[in-house]
Amino acid sequence: MSTNTLPSFLEKYFEGLTLSPALFYSWKYSIRFEISDPLISSHEKDCLNQAFHRSITLFHRVFEEGDEILFITDVHTTNKDRFLQKRPLNVYLKYIKDKQRLYQLNHHCLPSVFQDEDEDDDQSLTHRYVLSCKKTELRYAQLLKAINYEDFAHPSTILKSNSQSSYDIYFINLSKKKIFHLYDDRGCDVLASSKESIRFLYEEYNNWILDYDREEIDLLFK
Repeated sequence: MSTNTLPSFLEKYFEGLTLSPALFYSWKYSIRFEISDPLISSHEKDCLNQAFHRSITLFHRVFEEGDEILFITDVHTTNKDRFLQKRPLNVYLKYIKDKQRLYQLNHHCLPSVFQDEDEDDDQSLTHRYVLSCKKTELRYAQLLKAINYEDFAHPSTILKSNSQSSYDIYFINLSKKKIFHLYDDRGCDVLASSKESIRFLYEEYNNWILDYDREEIDLLFK
């Protein structure tokens, strides 16, 4: 994969979009799905079961086996944090089946993707890891479950030994021009280069749409 694949893809199909939360509010052709049931305690098994069911279902609908995917991990930290130097990010070791693929992993150190004027931008930065892969090369079920568990004391928590940092994982479908961002057990954003390419998600999983944003989403697809 060319190191320019991601920026050139975004420039061509998602012009003006910065890859940072909350993606739903940054792109016109997007849907925000509610992943866990707010009426069930987040510590109950049923809540996590629903979150996993919804996230894996949406993932299967957005990505097919032959699609070219960019698997992106952003680690948000400070330039004083030496965590990644002491213990390399294990996301790709754990969730990529063929370890030889890791030789193609790209790493970029960026200014913080969160443009907050109240922060000292010289202190905040984002480590961005990008790997080109196929769906069949990913242990995506385990990875989605780990993202859902992020706010809980669970062995699969991705940054469990570094509470100072946070992360975001994005899956970009280069073939279908879509972006999938499960931000935690609460919700998932799906973006597309055209609204018609995600209309089926709006129709098939309409009752999963986050009510807070439903009016805006309904207007988009009318």
